[in-house]
Amino acid sequence: MPRPSSSSSGGMANLSAFIDQGSVFEGKLSFKDTVRIDGGFKGEISSENTLIVGESGEIEASIHSPTVVVSGTVTGNIVASDHVVLHKSAQVDGDIEAPSIVMEKGAVFNGVLKMGKSGAKSSAGLKSVLGGGDKSNPSQSA
Repeated sequence: MPRPSSSSSGGMANLSAFIDQGSVFEGKLSFKDTVRIDGGFKGEISSENTLIVGESGEIEASIHSPTVVVSGTVTGNIVASDHVVLHKSAQVDGDIEAPSIVMEKGAVFNGVLKMGKSGAKSSAGLKSVLGGGDKSNPSQSA
């Protein structure tokens, strides 16, 4: 199976699995190291490291991973404990929850973005940044 060249979207050095273009899988995918998907996947993805969705990757799944790098298409929610990168060719239809996100010009994202270390704190932090309510001052609306 031909391997794509190493790129800024994640090198192949620490790659533990590779789903090539033309391959289609359905079910639950769980892994400890970096996985790159250039084919199709439908179901649930759980990782302890990095998920890379290549330009030809078409994912229809809920994703839980510390790092998610998208160059292809993802339909479903992404929860990342570290960060999410959406390259210019990325198309994401679903919610993203992560403490950090990088989105290149040209990337398409349709969903709700939640940023912060935890879900409860992220809402309060967003209100604070946007000038919303402060729980310590009841005269302000939330």
